[in-house]
Order: sequence, then structure tokens, then C-alpha cells
Amino acid sequence: MKRLQFMGLLLAAAASTLAVSPVSAQQSALGAAKDSGSIGEKTDGYLGIVGQATSPLQRLVDDINIRRKALYAQKAQEKGATIEQYAVTVGCQAISRTKPGQKYEAPDGTWKTRTDAPPERLAVCP
Repeated sequence: MKRLQFMGLLLAAAASTLAVSPVSAQQSALGAAKDSGSIGEKTDGYLGIVGQATSPLQRLVDDINIRRKALYAQKAQEKGATIEQYAVTVGCQAISRTKPGQKYEAPDGTWKTRTDAPPERLAVCP
């Protein structure tokens, strides 16, 4: 039953928008940071800093994660789920969408670099 509920949340998350509408400069900074491996997608649906955190990088990650959490709260309420459940469903999708060379959090909590192979994801991800 839990698996079916999770799948339903995952489908609901897929139907909704993941983008949080960052301004153009922020979106460019995010793309550059992902491509350089400075930040990566985490299994909990949020961004994480890989390695050394600088003040600008921390501000970028914090701002985007705050926006994501607000979106997750809204969508979770609409779907009758917790924010955490909804965020994990989005995390599954975000990790799936990483491009080769980008970083993502593996189920064991380590940072991995995406290759052409499918990324390692949580067991609850389809």
C-alpha cells in the first residue's frame, strides 16, 4: 500500500511543475553550479553543496531550497501528503533528470557523478 501511495505522489509530482521560477540570473547560476559539480540534487528533493561552500553558493542553494519547500508545501497539501513525502518524490525525478557530469546524492548519502548509466536512487523510486 505504501508503494502505491508513493507511486501516486510521484505521478502527482510529475504532473506538477518542479521549477520554482527563479530569476534568469539565478537560473544561470544554478545551471553553472550544477554543471561544475559545486551543487547537486539530493534524495530529499532539495539541493546540496558538494565540497566547499562559498557565501554566494550557500545563498543560492538556500534561496532555491526555500522556494522549493514552499512549492512542496502547497503541492503536498493539494495531494494529501506530507511535505517530506512530496519532496522525496520530486527528488526521485530530479535525480533522474541529472545530466552526465552533474552530481547527485546516492541512497547511501554519498555524492556521485552522473554517467551515461541511470543514477542510483532510493528503493522507493520507480
